[in-house]
Amino acid sequence: MIARLAGAGLVGFTRTLVGARAQWRVAPPTGQCLYFANHTSHLDTVAIWSALAPSQRAQVRPVAARDYWDKPGLRQWLSGEVLRAILIDRKREQADADPLAPVRAALDQGDSLILFPEGTRSAERLPQAFKGGLFTLANAYPHVELVPVYLDTLHRSLPKGALVPLPLPLYCNVNFGASLSRVAGEARDVFLARARAAVEAMA
Repeated sequence: MIARLAGAGLVGFTRTLVGARAQWRVAPPTGQCLYFANHTSHLDTVAIWSALAPSQRAQVRPVAARDYWDKPGLRQWLSGEVLRAILIDRKREQADADPLAPVRAALDQGDSLILFPEGTRSAERLPQAFKGGLFTLANAYPHVELVPVYLDTLHRSLPKGALVPLPLPLYCNVNFGASLSRVAGEARDVFLARARAAVEAMA
């Protein structure tokens, strides 16, 4: 109950602060999804999560960096109890460790995910090159819809290096595009370039 009330409060706070208004270019998907987006701010995760409808939000889990979201205190509680985030280690302690193992487990149990394929935040308006995790998951889970997302102004509210978010005079739109199709036998680099282009097309 507390987590549910906190979730409603987080949605209200996020929408007041930065807008997080959903703009669907097509009808929203109804099945399991992997939302992949550009990454310029620590607000990106909560903006996408807040923009989704309650029924979608109940099924979606962000994939986030453990070194940021697993800090003791409010941040850790929000990521664990409210967002139900999947925390991954960006630096492998063991060479043979699979950083995507918890992500696969979540997809196996039917969760939808929010993923930032750049791997880290960028100060740029357009996304940087995507890392290979999106390609790996797209191939392993062909039934999951791949939904591109573009966040249009959050790089100005809480850019990389900033500690306190600034309210935006122009609220952020969370732009959701048409699901990315699969192409049989498509090379990794070609797929990643096409996925990145799908996000950039909404800029």
